[in-house]
Amino acid sequence: MWKWEAEGQPKAVVVIIHSAYEHHRRYAWLIEKLRVAGFHVIAGDLPGHGAESKTKKIHDEDLKDYEKFIKLMIYEATQYNLPTFILGHGMGATFAMHAVGKFKYEIAGAIMTSPWLHLQHQQSKMATALKGVSKIAGGIKMRHEIDARLLSRSYEFYMEEKDDPYYNPSVTVRWYHELQQFMKAIYQVEDRFKDIPVLMMNGKSDKITDVAYNRKWLEKQKLSEYHYKEWDQCYHDLFQEPERELIYQYVEDFILNRLRTIGYIV
Repeated sequence: MWKWEAEGQPKAVVVIIHSAYEHHRRYAWLIEKLRVAGFHVIAGDLPGHGAESKTKKIHDEDLKDYEKFIKLMIYEATQYNLPTFILGHGMGATFAMHAVGKFKYEIAGAIMTSPWLHLQHQQSKMATALKGVSKIAGGIKMRHEIDARLLSRSYEFYMEEKDDPYYNPSVTVRWYHELQQFMKAIYQVEDRFKDIPVLMMNGKSDKITDVAYNRKWLEKQKLSEYHYKEWDQCYHDLFQEPERELIYQYVEDFILNRLRTIGYIV
């Protein structure tokens, strides 16, 4: 876990939860934007991700370990005694949904980009394996072929990340099956998510998730305040797209508006 402190007087704390297979280093640009704008940032690599993925080589973690790590990050954020916001991307956004519903910490608002609730990109081998998961089959290794070309239209991002040694989409059938069950449970269960303001953004050309499920989930929550935005032509990783400056501005405006509402001077 790492902490980046704001320039000048801090306004709030933002906890970033990254997506599956990746690591917090991919959010360096976003972290710096938030820090310069006056926000402390807490982020880290989920268990089995980042540097650990180079030695472990395959994702077979217990999803509860992700939950424990996220809970620890939120706890550390609350120690600043400032409003805390969660920003989750991809699988991280799905875990943010879970965290807001389960943990008792006070969260001022949640930002979710491209949540994983229903994946439209998965190999036929994965779909076949999921039909009959057993203790024997569960250990079979597969690759969830998601590369930089499917995540962003940015050529610069592709050149920087195509050989990323810390990006590892190799998984066991067991892990992938548990993730599918987790996503299904988050989508189907209602009335667990706290009534806090939410900003959800998706790319209209997302090749990884079915964004229709994300919008339906948001509408089912019956929140007092939520903001939904789909970005034309954008793929999955919104903060790596050519429009990321505009996308970031939505995030900052959402946080500042929330701070004004709860009485913080910004």
